[in-house]
Amino acid sequence: MSPRLSTVILPHRRWHEGGRSAWLRAEQLGFHTAYTYDHLSWRVPFRDGPWFGAVPTLTAAATATERLRLGTLVTSPNFRHPVTLAKELISLDDISGGRVTLGIGAGGTGFDATALGGEPWTARERADRFAEFVPLLDRLLTEDTVSQEGEYYSAHGAQNVPGCVQRPRLPFAVAATGPRGLRLAARHGQAWVTTGDPKLYENGTSEQSVQAIRGQAAKLADACAAIGRNVAEMDKVLLTGFTPDRDRPLQSLDAFVDFAGRHHELGFTEIVIHWPVPGTRFAADRKVFEQIAMDAPAQLG
Repeated sequence: MSPRLSTVILPHRRWHEGGRSAWLRAEQLGFHTAYTYDHLSWRVPFRDGPWFGAVPTLTAAATATERLRLGTLVTSPNFRHPVTLAKELISLDDISGGRVTLGIGAGGTGFDATALGGEPWTARERADRFAEFVPLLDRLLTEDTVSQEGEYYSAHGAQNVPGCVQRPRLPFAVAATGPRGLRLAARHGQAWVTTGDPKLYENGTSEQSVQAIRGQAAKLADACAAIGRNVAEMDKVLLTGFTPDRDRPLQSLDAFVDFAGRHHELGFTEIVIHWPVPGTRFAADRKVFEQIAMDAPAQLG
């Protein structure tokens, strides 16, 4: 089976000035899922320009589309709390008719990390919080009433009736490369997300990247085996644009098919490409982008 092709639409345009039309076009082009980043702001050149909230954007997209799956890549604990996030996700899942996937990760040290005040968490602190955040969110999305006292996150009689349209809850796509995150993905994820090895971003080679991702996938398999889970049950999602050959896949249909094919051989079931944004790191020829969307799935099959 060929990998599914999905896209990320950044929430940087007003809904009635190009925002809505992008989501509609994504559905017309046949993308499996259209995701958006869940940040308060992002890197230059987006840092000082328009940037809208992920959940309201996805809610609007849910009412504008009919078949397209919707999701975040990714939500993190940087400015989210499991109790309030669960309520928003259940509402979004209901409005969309069960078309939501939650991409979730531990977060980083960017703008979101300090927007609420205080110093950014260390990698260890992010991992500690993530390890508590994901299981509690899992409970909140599957149980009618949840009470739990945690070191970082608590729920006191939090009610989430009627729960998700998707049962037992909407799927989690867990972004992880370290051992603790991979264990969370193995236990709670319906999918695993990677962007590759960030250490190779500047000076690595395509082959080094493939080998690094192969190693990540092997560690996920080990984490699944440790709890008696078959890793083949999980979808594997590659968010493109962060590997050493990040510019090549969208240069032509053939280049994309070669790139996606090599990663499909590693077991990836979904390849995600960024909707073109002129003048940024996600700039791409719109005609080539749409040709990839329409023709690549058949060639990969």
